[in-house]
Amino acid sequence: MRVTVSDVVSPSYFVALAAVELGYFKAEGVDAEFVLPPPDGSKALRAGEIDFLGASPYVAFMDFPGWREGKVLCALSQHTYWFLAVRAALGARKGDVNAVKGLRLSASAQPGMALQRVLKIGGIDFARDNVRIVPPPRPTDHNHARVGAQALDEDLADGFWGNGMRAEYAVRRGLATVLLDVRRGDGPKGAEDYTFPALVTTEQLTRDHPEAAAGAVRAIVKTQQALRADPALSAKAAARLFPTEEAGMITELITRDLPFFDAAVTREAIAGASQFAQALGLLKGPVSYEQVVATELAPLWKG
Repeated sequence: MRVTVSDVVSPSYFVALAAVELGYFKAEGVDAEFVLPPPDGSKALRAGEIDFLGASPYVAFMDFPGWREGKVLCALSQHTYWFLAVRAALGARKGDVNAVKGLRLSASAQPGMALQRVLKIGGIDFARDNVRIVPPPRPTDHNHARVGAQALDEDLADGFWGNGMRAEYAVRRGLATVLLDVRRGDGPKGAEDYTFPALVTTEQLTRDHPEAAAGAVRAIVKTQQALRADPALSAKAAARLFPTEEAGMITELITRDLPFFDAAVTREAIAGASQFAQALGLLKGPVSYEQVVATELAPLWKG
């Protein structure tokens, strides 16, 4: 079985990577290898080129019309996990959405759509307030952790939207401060429910290989439990795939996120993700919880 995530050098989907690297998939009888993400994880999942994908549901299901034929097995953690960071020199006050006025903000395509929604609901008019979303610089390899800092360094942007590793790297360099931490309540009401990190597979795999699907969920739950008990295990899990500097940061980031380590997929989470995908034009209508979630595996979420 091939496991991958949308972004490798990141805390966002780290539990899936750690479940392979720390041997929890193997312990549950699932012969799994972690592979670097293909250019389009959703297409690769649908084509059977990968078996398990750690991603936001709205990204994982991009190539599943109406979100059909794909299944969310469990949550890797809870709630929207993106940060908006801006130049430290701006002296912006955390939580002040108006601080983005006149700024160029770096964000990749799909997450950039989320940023637009966060800011518009927060009262920002992009034309009136002269706010622009610009593409991030291209990383040289699978490490996207430094592209936010790079955008500031090269004066391509005045801020960036990204995961916790991207924000932390720029903050530690003294380049940026965090303006919005959506998961912890910054931004408009409801933004924390736009998405969540999920372990996703195909409906066919859950049907043809139910033991592998169940083993994957058990592996995720046991990894979450192990990291809660000893966050330092995250450095061991990151050693093979992370650059040295980012590997030295992951334990602190995972420790911060431990309160969100819960494998349960709530009806509210799916409703929020579905409404968000509809608002972005990625889903034509609401989807039922039972259609999207492998509910037969729900008893495994608590371990």
